[in-house]
Amino acid sequence: KEKNWPALLILVIIALTVGGNILVILAVSLEKKLQNATNFFLRSLAVADMLVGILVMPVSLINILYDYAWPLPSALCPIWIYLDVLFSTASIMHLCAISLDRYLAIRNPIQHSRFNSRTKAMMKIAAVWTISIGVSTPIPVIGLHQEDKVLVNGSCVLNEERFMLIGSFVAFFIPLVIMVVTYCLTIQFSQRQASVFLYQSKTSSPAGAAARRHRLPGPPSGRRGMMQAIKNERRASKVLGVVFFLFLVMWCPFFITNVASVLCRGACDRSLLHDLLNVFVWVGYISSGVNPLVYTLFNRTYRRAFSSYIRCRYTEAGAPL
Repeated sequence: KEKNWPALLILVIIALTVGGNILVILAVSLEKKLQNATNFFLRSLAVADMLVGILVMPVSLINILYDYAWPLPSALCPIWIYLDVLFSTASIMHLCAISLDRYLAIRNPIQHSRFNSRTKAMMKIAAVWTISIGVSTPIPVIGLHQEDKVLVNGSCVLNEERFMLIGSFVAFFIPLVIMVVTYCLTIQFSQRQASVFLYQSKTSSPAGAAARRHRLPGPPSGRRGMMQAIKNERRASKVLGVVFFLFLVMWCPFFITNVASVLCRGACDRSLLHDLLNVFVWVGYISSGVNPLVYTLFNRTYRRAFSSYIRCRYTEAGAPL
């Protein structure tokens, strides 16, 4: 009998998504050098991505194998759509929160460090999950009472245009704008800090007086320590920039098509839009598995930690993200 190679490929993607995100969760939980606010957010993001691999992608694979004729009990359809929307919303909300938190940290380092304990980070993460749950909760509420809103011609697909339109903006486009703007502002401010520091290090008395009036905020910790902090910030910004960019590229096609399917209505080929959504949603799912690869390529601490855990060895790794 001929093998179903696409299904086998999807199974490999699911396994890599679940396994990779488990490694991220272990790394942040066990490596002390990775235990900071940004990595706590990344661990929570990894939980969302892992759950996509466990609860959403396998059901989507079953759906594909049955040619999109929903094979499970009808009551499970709105629950599956709910989990799908919940975890994709949680992903963008986590990235938005990371970008916003880092911007506030670099703008007000003293105040941020004073109030940025582990407990505060967990409270912010809880807020992200609460918002994500709030955005996606209408789906099971509507779907369990009005089956035609989630089951169309035997296919499990959301059929509530208002939610599709408003949800796309609330759960993706608005957080995306916040994420991009705050990330760009963080990069700009970080570069300005680096320029001021380099200028201060090259100048001495009276010529350096003007520069000293604009000294970097926070207590002095020595030139070497400050330069290391700037290098760490640039390294972290590079990694997060790649994560943000990949997420944007991999989810934008789905949400743009999703909005287009509502706005153009009769003017568009519904069958074509439906086929595009089926393809683009899997591109989005794959984004749940790429973050561990990004951390492996760009961060030595994660790379060493992953290597250790795969070989069942637990050792200290390098510098934090």
